[in-house]
Amino acid sequence: MNKKTLLIHGGKTTDPYTGAVTTPIYQTSTYEQDGIGSLRQGYEYSRTANPTRTALESVIADLEHGKHGFAFGSGIAAISAVIMLLDQGDHVIVGSDVYGGTYRAMTKVFERYGISFDFVNTTDVQNIANKIQPQTKMVFIETPSNPLLRITDIRAVSELARKHDLLTVVDNTFMTPYFQTPLTLGADIVVHSATKYLGGHSDVVAGLVAVSDDALAERIGFIQNSTGGVLGPQDSYLLIRGIKTLGLRLDQIEKNALAVVSMLEEHPNVLNVYHPSQKDHLNYEIHQAQSEGTPGVVSFEVADVEQAKELVTDTRYFTLAESLGAVESLISVPSLMTHASIPADIRAKEGIADGLVRLSLGIEDTEDLVADLKQALDALTTK
Repeated sequence: MNKKTLLIHGGKTTDPYTGAVTTPIYQTSTYEQDGIGSLRQGYEYSRTANPTRTALESVIADLEHGKHGFAFGSGIAAISAVIMLLDQGDHVIVGSDVYGGTYRAMTKVFERYGISFDFVNTTDVQNIANKIQPQTKMVFIETPSNPLLRITDIRAVSELARKHDLLTVVDNTFMTPYFQTPLTLGADIVVHSATKYLGGHSDVVAGLVAVSDDALAERIGFIQNSTGGVLGPQDSYLLIRGIKTLGLRLDQIEKNALAVVSMLEEHPNVLNVYHPSQKDHLNYEIHQAQSEGTPGVVSFEVADVEQAKELVTDTRYFTLAESLGAVESLISVPSLMTHASIPADIRAKEGIADGLVRLSLGIEDTEDLVADLKQALDALTTK
């Protein structure tokens, strides 16, 4: 089954009770039992399982070429459930320019419970190997990363982790299963902030997890039910609907991103551009080998934070907002917004400059987006 067809027909979203082609919103907390312990279709309480959520979970499992899916109330809730697989004293190796919210949860919450984290540049797998210790249990990577779009070799990391009996977790938010399927490259767990491309319309907050291993799925399912950070039925319904148009949206988004990158590379007020489509981008060949497209996120640098602030207020079709992956184009300054929770010295060390601007391209007309961004950049010379 080809990708666009799988987006429509993946999972089990036809209602088994009525034949409705779209899974209904089962807005219920509990379910009538035929007898004590005799459940209809296996449902007893919606924290444990809900038919609308189950349909969504079957979709992400199919799209990621896994066997089991899990839906949570946010991307961070999904990541937190994965970290809860660990025990006190365990150690995790994490990509050093990971999303700020992930960094915050790891360092401000989970470190308090005795789990330790080392943040390393995972573009060189040897950096991961150098940090492995007896207590290491997991490697957590983003590829492309946020916001510098650094590329990590999923297959190489997974092979290294397997040799040391570690779990490999890949945040696949930027690529989605339309462009990249980490489980097929050896990863154990895939996580998504489904708020982004999978939902795609800025109207739902959600997180997804997909795995292939039955025993691992049982453990995650236990955590999901025990801690209760589940996605509600209405949001599950919206996410199923959003996923069906993912391919159409990403085709246009990728077209827009490539055109914007081309303009940025030539503009005199742009110091650096970061996007995996560039042949001089670090690990370009690796990205080409493990992915079938390029993300709609583009980052670039202007002279300083003041120019960045001017730029974001001078665009017409780019909305100043956090998040990414929706039909409308967004613009942000990571040092002041999405990555403000990361200390300034660490941001500087990782190359997240104060003048870094992050774009999330939407599905608007390509020429309009390029022209709008160019006029805002041109205006910087006169201020």
